[in-house]
Amino acid sequence: FDCYHMKYFELLFTTGRCGAMRIMMADQGQEWKEIVVDFADWMKGDLKATCVFGQLPKLEDGGFALYQSNAILRHLGRNHDAYGKDGKEAALIDMMCDGVEDLRLKYVKMIYQEYDTGKDVYIKDLPNHLDKFEAVMAKNKTGFLVGDKPSFADYSLFEVLLNHLVLCSSCLDTFPSLKSFVEKMSARPKIKTFLDSEAYKKLPINGNGKQ
Repeated sequence: FDCYHMKYFELLFTTGRCGAMRIMMADQGQEWKEIVVDFADWMKGDLKATCVFGQLPKLEDGGFALYQSNAILRHLGRNHDAYGKDGKEAALIDMMCDGVEDLRLKYVKMIYQEYDTGKDVYIKDLPNHLDKFEAVMAKNKTGFLVGDKPSFADYSLFEVLLNHLVLCSSCLDTFPSLKSFVEKMSARPKIKTFLDSEAYKKLPINGNGKQ
C-alpha cells in the first residue's frame, strides 16, 4: 500500500464532495495524491467513458477503483475502523450518513440554484434540519453521532457544518452539542494541521464561488 489516489473533475476542486474524504484521511494519518481533471480534458470524453456512472470523484486504492463519494467514505470507514463496532452501529452510521447527505443536497441546491433568492429562507429554515443532528449527538453523550469515536458519518457532518458556519457564523449558537462537536473535531491534532494548511485554505468551498 503506497497511498490513496483521488481523481476529480476541476469543479470538484473545492471543500465539497471531496472535503470529508480529505479530512478523514488526514485524521487517520493517511497519505493521498490528488489528480485534478480540467474541463477541456473531461469534455474529450475518454476519461468519462471509463467512469462507472460517468462521474467523478474516483478513489484508487492500489489496484482497486471506486466511485461515488459516499461509497468512498464507507470504504475508508471500513479500512480505518470508522464504521462502528458491530452491525447495529454500522447501520446507525449509514443512517446518519444518509441524513447528512440530505442536508448537503439542500445546501448544494441553494448554493448553485437559489443563492440570490433563497439564501435567507434557507438560513431561516436551517434549525429545522440541524435540530435532528443535535438530538442524536446530545443523546449519544460521547461527542460523536454513533459510538465513542469518529465514524465516516462524523467526518461528513463535520465538513458540512464547517461550510454552514461560513454561510452563517451563528448557525450553531443554539445547538450546544453540534457546536462542541465542531470544536472537538477541529482540535484533533491531525485535523487541525490539515485545516491550517495552505493546501486546505486555498480551496474554494463551492465551484461557483458562492458561500
